[in-house]
Amino acid sequence: MQIEAIVCPAHIESKLEAKHGVTYREARQALLGNARIRYAEKGHVEGEDVYAGFGQTLGGRNLAVFFVYKPTLKTAVIISAREMNERERRNYGRK
Repeated sequence: MQIEAIVCPAHIESKLEAKHGVTYREARQALLGNARIRYAEKGHVEGEDVYAGFGQTLGGRNLAVFFVYKPTLKTAVIISAREMNERERRNYGRK
């Protein structure tokens, strides 16, 4: 998977900050760094599935970032982001 652009709708960006305490900038850093990406579920639109990216921000936060990948545009559309749980941190550390 090649991600050339990362976007986040304004209403999702607000939700990330209010509900999870994660900024768009942090979510972007986690995906652009050395993220481990895995398939999460089938998307509502054919060919646009949901993936989870596990990565670290420049500030050292371990984040799980969920996004829809649009292969024709090579774009990740962020739909949620949060701190990794304990199990995710352990698995990320084994990378």
